[in-house]
Amino acid sequence: MSAVEKALQTQLANIQERTGKTLDELSAFIASSGLEKHGQIRDMLKKELGMGHGDANSLTHVYLNGMPVAKGPDADEALQSIYSGKKAAFLPVHEKLMKELARFGDFEVAPKKTYVSLRRKKQFATVGPPTNTRMEVGLNMKGVDATDRLEALPPGKMCQYRIIVNTVEEVDAELLGWIRQAFDAAG
Repeated sequence: MSAVEKALQTQLANIQERTGKTLDELSAFIASSGLEKHGQIRDMLKKELGMGHGDANSLTHVYLNGMPVAKGPDADEALQSIYSGKKAAFLPVHEKLMKELARFGDFEVAPKKTYVSLRRKKQFATVGPPTNTRMEVGLNMKGVDATDRLEALPPGKMCQYRIIVNTVEEVDAELLGWIRQAFDAAG
């Protein structure tokens, strides 16, 4: 099972625990609403069950498609593509990072062509190797002073900061603290 699949399974287990309903009961609840469009179902789950955006969005994907989908390749294919060839060495870093981030709570994992976007109400981070020799975590947060490790990016970029993370050992408390700050701000 890929890191993305594990994160989804954890999210679905958390949804069931918080709502007190099984996936079958949640599916029946959605079906009884008569709604068919993604946005309508998502918004109904947020209103009627008090779900956060990420949980409601993921559950809607599972209900409508049997699995969360991103436009383009499925999650496993996207990760295989992102971490192929010389970039394959960064897959353990990605997996360690996703394992640690799963402890933060619910968020959406959206694989893109060259990176993975992590979202709550808005994107809080990106993860991926832009080159064969470097893996980056991009962060969206405000009011944080740059350091030697936390690089501020120019305005107009997808993220405000980036951190180079080339080894599993670099997935440390400092990095997780910055990501947690961006995660909390995106909720």
